[in-house]
Amino acid sequence: MTSFAGELAAHTVESPLFERLTNQRVRCLACGLRCPIFPGLPGVCKVRFNRDGHLFVPHGYVSGLQADPIEKKPFFHVRPGSIAFSFGMLGCDLHCPYCQNWVTSQSLRDPDASTRLHPIAAEELVDLAVRSGAETVVSTYNEPLITAEWAVTVFSMARQRGLRTAFVSNGNATPEVLEFLRPHLNIYKVDLKSFDDSSYRRLGGRLQPVLDSLERIHRMGFWLEVVTLVVPGFNDSPKELAAAAHFLADISPDIPWHVTAFHQNYKMTSANDTPAATLLSAAAIGRQAGLHYVYAGNLPGQTGRHEDTHCPACSATLIRRRGFRILENRLRDGCCPDCSHSIPGVWSL
Repeated sequence: MTSFAGELAAHTVESPLFERLTNQRVRCLACGLRCPIFPGLPGVCKVRFNRDGHLFVPHGYVSGLQADPIEKKPFFHVRPGSIAFSFGMLGCDLHCPYCQNWVTSQSLRDPDASTRLHPIAAEELVDLAVRSGAETVVSTYNEPLITAEWAVTVFSMARQRGLRTAFVSNGNATPEVLEFLRPHLNIYKVDLKSFDDSSYRRLGGRLQPVLDSLERIHRMGFWLEVVTLVVPGFNDSPKELAAAAHFLADISPDIPWHVTAFHQNYKMTSANDTPAATLLSAAAIGRQAGLHYVYAGNLPGQTGRHEDTHCPACSATLIRRRGFRILENRLRDGCCPDCSHSIPGVWSL
């Protein structure tokens, strides 16, 4: 019987995202870890590996497919109420103990994660997206940076069919992978997990590559939204939340910032679930830092107006939401109908 690792190795292609080192070692350029990889071994993510001095990477399979409201990603400034067709693979460069997608992201590290892969051609995947009525195809569930080559194959076909493309990512990118993605990718969501380097190291990464990537993603012209899962006792101090909000506002006050509620999951079961009051406090901190669009999520109906989009010029309510449902959309050609202020986002087909 073929082993799981052997099955994964059979669904690979050679990648251009590496540089050669000595003695047939290669340095992977897909994420901020920049793993130096010896022949016959994988990188930290466990899915990108060195075969005789060449980097081979995942291709031609999915671990899951799903059509959802785009608000679930969450993207709040991308075609409200439209459908996003999501696909994921396996593996991650980090190992967050509260991961909501741990069955896929930690499948090569954790024996309790038993997800299997499903071979599929990119054309078939895009056909399914079109048939679902989706406007956007999203690489998610695992960390899409470490499967960027497959995403580009899918996205290039999706763009030809008139679909948008998006990443739901931890943002631990490199300049090289962002340049590789840019011709094929429209929309980028980054999980800013903390604003403390020691906390990031507990998750297997570093803060600075994520901060550098946030600045670069915005500068390169991707539509960017940022999510911070507010975890009690981990990243919920007002000082840390304010530092994160000020950093984002300095890049652009128009970056939507989603502060969302933690629920006990995976290996983190000792921390309390995030109360609505904490999200409301975080949202206030974001607005005080100068961010125009701050959303408190994952607790439908408990955070009031913080689920909605408001005009920063006249305070009119433009889009009303409850959870992932759009209750009202008053935008007119991407502008406030009351004062004509232009609202940044992806509003047209």
